[in-house]
Amino acid sequence: MCARCAVRCAQGITLLEMLVVLTVLGLVLGVSGLAIESLRMPRESQELRDLRRARAEAIQSGAPRMAHSVRFLPDGRAIGPGVNALTGDPLAK
Repeated sequence: MCARCAVRCAQGITLLEMLVVLTVLGLVLGVSGLAIESLRMPRESQELRDLRRARAEAIQSGAPRMAHSVRFLPDGRAIGPGVNALTGDPLAK
């Protein structure tokens, strides 16, 4: 190997090589970011949050509460449409 070739190999990387590496890295991070985002749980609907809050208020206060045509009793049960008959929990729509 000549001295001229050894000097050329020790100079480092070219701009083109740097751009290729950054492009590939950007693509990998972008695809993995989308994959991680799809694993998140869906956000709870406002209606379901209202139902949970009304149930908690009925249990705390000891008085029945109404929310979205569902009546929550102080013992935590619910009566009305959209309620699981076995558990008394409001059903998500």
